[in-house]
Formats: sequence, C-alpha cells, structure tokens
Amino acid sequence: MPNIKSAVKRVEITRLRTLRNARIKSALKTTIRKFEEALKTADREDASLKLRNAVRVLDKAVTKGILHKNAASRKKSRLTRRFNKITG
Repeated sequence: MPNIKSAVKRVEITRLRTLRNARIKSALKTTIRKFEEALKTADREDASLKLRNAVRVLDKAVTKGILHKNAASRKKSRLTRRFNKITG
C-alpha cells in the first residue's frame, strides 16, 4: 500500500478506470454476441440492427481508449463480412 498521498490517489484512479474498462469491454462482447445470435436465426432485419449497434459500440470503445482503432476496424470488417454472407 502506498504511503504518499499522490500515489494513493493514483491507485484509486487506476481502480476506477479498470472497472470502467471492464464494464465497456463486457458490454462490447455482449453486443457482438447478440449480433452473432441474430445471424444464426437468419433474420436479416434484426441482424442489420444488431450489426449497426455493434459497430457503434466498437467506435465508442475506440474513443474511450479501450480498443485500438485498427483492432476495432478489423472486428467491424469481420462482422460485416459475416452479415453479407447471409444476405448475399
């Protein structure tokens, strides 16, 4: 445990940021899983909505520093390709 006041503050800030990052990552994974479930049902309209939502959440994760922009771009590309397979 740190003795210096500023170090105590940094530990608390790190703890809060870790919780925030975990919450955002969990929501991101849930959104992607819901999209994948919509793909399995082959409901094109529902899958389209879930894809848009997943892309939105991925972009938000990038702006918050949770994901690297290239990683998010790769995930969006892969999700879109899977969506196009059922529609095409």
